[in-house]
Amino acid sequence: MSASSEDTFLRKIYQSHQQPKYLPGTAEVSRFAMQMLHFLYPELSEKRHNSMLSVATDYNMLKLNFEALLLKNQACQADRIDSLCQSFFSGLDAVYEQTIDDSHALLSGDPAAVDSREVIRTYPGFFAIAIYRLAHLMHQLQIPYLPRIFTEFAHSETGIDIHPGATIGERFCMDHGTGIVIGETAHIGNDVKMYQGVTLGALSVSKGMAQQKRHPTIGNHVVIYAGATILGGETVIGDHSIIGGNVWITKSVPPHSKIYYFAKGNQVLK
Repeated sequence: MSASSEDTFLRKIYQSHQQPKYLPGTAEVSRFAMQMLHFLYPELSEKRHNSMLSVATDYNMLKLNFEALLLKNQACQADRIDSLCQSFFSGLDAVYEQTIDDSHALLSGDPAAVDSREVIRTYPGFFAIAIYRLAHLMHQLQIPYLPRIFTEFAHSETGIDIHPGATIGERFCMDHGTGIVIGETAHIGNDVKMYQGVTLGALSVSKGMAQQKRHPTIGNHVVIYAGATILGGETVIGDHSIIGGNVWITKSVPPHSKIYYFAKGNQVLK
């Protein structure tokens, strides 16, 4: 690269640094995510609080750290930061109760699980759903960028990719979990159990569909086995259905359905 072309290149980089709004670093956001998890679930932390004062001190520190992230996130309106911080922490109790119910669903759904402490400490499905529920709360508050950084952190740690805009009901169980993909406009009901490699995706990828429902709706008490792919915003899986492994679904199925493919020789049986 000649001196003149190098100078042109460096000017391009300099200009690119002037354009984006400043964001907190990924490592900083990930540290805050872990601080949240350590506070909520002592199974993940070596620290134990021996007084209510100690709990309150850590809680207030989390508030300060979150406010600092919002201040660094220049895509946030400065006059909204206080209210966003208060709203997020006001919703934390509900998120905590939801995730404890999620841990119980994992415990009851997996014969290998010993107790809820083991689930919280070791299960990637719990880690991913806990991060998702925190990110979803931020997404509902229309906090820019941070929700997606949260869920991408969980994605990198677990291999589970959940968009923070997805809607997931109570007592969600992801057994094993690796390779699960849940798109932005997916709706998942209560008491759903999902195994590794499941995709809830869109039928096609078009920027013009950004404001439309592109991902499927999963009813209550549905089980989806490993490798199943369910696509399309108009696709609805009815309550109490069982979706077998490696199926490909682009149309709705009624409640109490059993959808599976069984290969026998050169035949495929449904």
